[in-house]
Amino acid sequence: MQHNEVIMGPPAVLHKVAREIQEYQSFTPEEIHERTVQAKELLGNRLVILGHNYQRDEVIEFSDFQGDSLKLARISSELPDREYIVFCGVSFMAETADILSSSDQAVVLPDLAAGCSMADMADLEHVEMVWDSLRTLLPVEELVMPVVYVNSAADLKAFCGKHGGITCTSSNAQAVFRWAFERREKILFFPDEHLGRYTAKSVGLQESDLIVWDPYLPNGGHTPEAIRHATVLLWKGFCSVHLMFRPEHVRTFRSNYPDLQVIVHPECCEGVVEQADLVGSTELIIQTVSDAASGTVWAIGTELNLVNRLKRLQPDKKIFFLSPTVCQCSTMFRIDPIHLLWSLENLVDGHVVNRISVPADDKLWAGRALDRMMSVGC
Repeated sequence: MQHNEVIMGPPAVLHKVAREIQEYQSFTPEEIHERTVQAKELLGNRLVILGHNYQRDEVIEFSDFQGDSLKLARISSELPDREYIVFCGVSFMAETADILSSSDQAVVLPDLAAGCSMADMADLEHVEMVWDSLRTLLPVEELVMPVVYVNSAADLKAFCGKHGGITCTSSNAQAVFRWAFERREKILFFPDEHLGRYTAKSVGLQESDLIVWDPYLPNGGHTPEAIRHATVLLWKGFCSVHLMFRPEHVRTFRSNYPDLQVIVHPECCEGVVEQADLVGSTELIIQTVSDAASGTVWAIGTELNLVNRLKRLQPDKKIFFLSPTVCQCSTMFRIDPIHLLWSLENLVDGHVVNRISVPADDKLWAGRALDRMMSVGC
């Protein structure tokens, strides 16, 4: 993974980390909690801990700020006085924090195994191949705007930055699409097909305006005529957690609870999105359910940790996880109290472990794409 200089290291380093983590596993939950509190106090204002909404409760309780990708990206750029930014999320989020922070700040990801399977569905090699394929058919730099979901590697954000493109989150994807169409006629959107489809239709496009591009097929599996006709080219990628939710789940819940309201994330498939009462980012889901009247009934289509947290914090409402299959995002769940404590205590001792450092060129161009997104807003 060339966009992250510390994912792999010498075997001796990896064995040392494994041994240290094994030692921490002998601590009781109470010891882990107490030592984490002490480490935070010792680091004081040198430290900020950012927690994505999908993190487990026992990690979120130590976060100084909690939110979705857009909110945390903004916070990352607004804390120049913090020496250490410990990001409890996944690798692409920590990369974004490094891009937006200054060179004298260190971004730490407590567990380097915390990634995103959807983000991995698009890589720089295949994106450049797609761009080259389009160049044989269209004046691509004039007509096609590359738009990358923030759930992506730093080098893909840099690709967009170099080609006049932009990043987006689920919170501001519609505003970003409008921004893109003010400048070019077409959008290449990656890596999530479902967010792209929902957003395209939300700004007035029809299914006939869209094609799904399979990066492993010549011309994405389409004729030159179909490519020239398309307004949005959707990368064939998905979030495995959000695709668990199915239209039949919505129908079953509605039959059992006539007053039910269904709210889902736009990474869900079209059949679920079409049947939902509300569609939006994790921030919108949290705000909507929190503001809802006591006694209301909700089925929520997003990651399990967030749904369970809302159930705990909103006991006056009936809240359900939309799928009958109980499943959390395995990579979002990687950051546990042990890894958080291990990373903090190393910082107390003056050792920066699991530092996320984006190469300078990628940081420059990815920063351009992120700056464009920030200027668009929500």
